[in-house]
Amino acid sequence: ITFMSWALLKHKKVKENSIPAEELDQLIRAAMGEFDEPESLQGAYLASIHDFKPDVIIKGTIVNMINDEIIVDVGYKSEGIIPTHEFGPDSDAEIGDEVSVLLEGLDDQTGLILLSKRKADRIRGWEEIIKHKKEGDLIKGRVIRKIKGGLLLDAGAPIFMPASQISIRRTGDIGEYIGKELECEILKIDESRMNIVVSRRKLIEREREAKKK
Repeated sequence: ITFMSWALLKHKKVKENSIPAEELDQLIRAAMGEFDEPESLQGAYLASIHDFKPDVIIKGTIVNMINDEIIVDVGYKSEGIIPTHEFGPDSDAEIGDEVSVLLEGLDDQTGLILLSKRKADRIRGWEEIIKHKKEGDLIKGRVIRKIKGGLLLDAGAPIFMPASQISIRRTGDIGEYIGKELECEILKIDESRMNIVVSRRKLIEREREAKKK
C-alpha cells in the first residue's frame, strides 16, 4: 500500500465519520508491506515533495473523480483533492485533463496535499486584469452576488461595485442585478490588497453627456 492510498482512504473514512482517525491508523498498519508505520510512509512521501512551496500555482493532471471530489496528480508521486464545485456548475472536467492549482500546504490530519483550483483561477485572473487594464479603463463582469455595500462581480477575478456606483438613479433591490453582465469603469486598483473598485454610474453619466453634445 502506498502513502497516497493510505491518505486517501483515511480522508474518506474521516470525512464520513465512519472510523476514528486513531482506529483507522491501527487497522492500516497491518496492511503495510513496504513500510512498517504510516509515519514512515509519510516521511518518504514528504521527502518526495520537498521542492513544493505553499502559495505557488503549479500544473496538475486529473487522475480520478470520486463523488464530489477530484483527485489531481501534481508530480513527485503526490496527489491532492479538490472539491468538484471549484470547477464550476457546468464543468466538463475529465480524467487526464491538465489544470492549474494553488498549492496551499498539507492536511495535518490525512497528509494529503491541499489544492485549490478556484484560488489559482482568481490569481491568474487578477494578473491578467492588472496586465491589460488600468484605472479609467472599461471592464465587463458578471454579477455573482450581493455583499455589504454593493455588488461582487466576476471579471476573471472578483471586483467590487459600491451600491452608489450602480446607477444614476436610486436602486431598490440591487439583488436584481445578480446574473447580469455589466460594463463598468475601473475607479481604483489596489495591487497590495488585490482589490478592484468599479463604477457603472460613471459610464452612464459619460454616455449621457456625450448624447447632449
